[in-house]
Amino acid sequence: MYYRLTQSVLTLHQVLRFIVDISSGMGCKNCCSICLQCLFGYETNVMLVINNKGVGALFRLIQFLIIAYVAARDKASVLRYDGTLPYVLSIFTQENVACWITNDSFLQIPSEVTKCESDSDCKEGYSEVHGNGVQTGRCVQYSDTIKTCEVQAWCPLENDTVIPKPALLGAAEDFTVLIKNNVQYPKFKFRKRNILHHINSTYLKNCTFDRKTDPHCPIFRLGDMVTEAGEDFSVMALKGGIIGIFIDWNCDLDFPERFCIPKYSFSRLDNKNPENNVAPGYNFRFAKYYKTNESTETRTLIKAFGIRFDVIVFGMAGKFNIVPTIVNLGATLSFLSLVTAVCDWVMLTCMKDRDLYAKHKFIHLNQNGDSVPLVS
Repeated sequence: MYYRLTQSVLTLHQVLRFIVDISSGMGCKNCCSICLQCLFGYETNVMLVINNKGVGALFRLIQFLIIAYVAARDKASVLRYDGTLPYVLSIFTQENVACWITNDSFLQIPSEVTKCESDSDCKEGYSEVHGNGVQTGRCVQYSDTIKTCEVQAWCPLENDTVIPKPALLGAAEDFTVLIKNNVQYPKFKFRKRNILHHINSTYLKNCTFDRKTDPHCPIFRLGDMVTEAGEDFSVMALKGGIIGIFIDWNCDLDFPERFCIPKYSFSRLDNKNPENNVAPGYNFRFAKYYKTNESTETRTLIKAFGIRFDVIVFGMAGKFNIVPTIVNLGATLSFLSLVTAVCDWVMLTCMKDRDLYAKHKFIHLNQNGDSVPLVS
């Protein structure tokens, strides 16, 4: 393995000779000839080849590391990118419901706040933040030994520990949803949608997304999406949850448009940590108000447990750009120029034959312009 040293000495030789001639008063005749020689002369490098495996191996190793680093760091920078595609759409599938009806005065469940001894312990019109209604000012018997403050509120009290099991709408597992998604990259004037060119009406009416047989079909079965997310639909439907539908539009637009296709993936987004099971799943409440024949104001409060599907679209598009390519090439060459300096330092400092290397590396010019080795 060889290590090569190069240096240019002709130009330095000519410049020094020119200065020497001027200082010695040799006249303009020699000045003109030296100037012409500088202008039209051809310089070449002096190359010193050292047969040293250690320095040669170090030289190649550092070169390889620099090239590998630059290639890894700037792998994607040769592409000109457009921005990302942040987009979220939510689809809710109601699976399970619990209802509470009517309006009346009732007794509160005993607690440190609701317990009382007499009416003076209950403040009329007071509403506890975590309570169930507005106090009437009466202290009434809750049981043989306990009294609580009466409140005016909707009753009976919500009891969300009693949830229908199995889920009321378990058949929703076979429901399907058509997702239409359009993306555009304005920098490249590129538009596309997830219903691809080869998909026709006949195919769309009969296909259902399947990762192996129909990976481009935009119609998804709810049960399949939950299964791909690693969950059981019947179990998840009891207390609800959130499933993420990820549509990935990462495209290299140097290739034809047909190669830019969406990739679908699914994952559960809500917390499923058994050690932190406070308020698990996904649910919300809504009410329907009406009056009875006796003009009594009544409502039906519904707490719905279900699975929410969030469609999350993301991606980047890029094309080849010569500007970052040239910049990266220049940066690589500048890094590689440091390799010689490092190897020279190792050769002239750490090697056993450093004096021999120094003798042949450094050349000085004497007054006669003859080159002789400079012994270190």
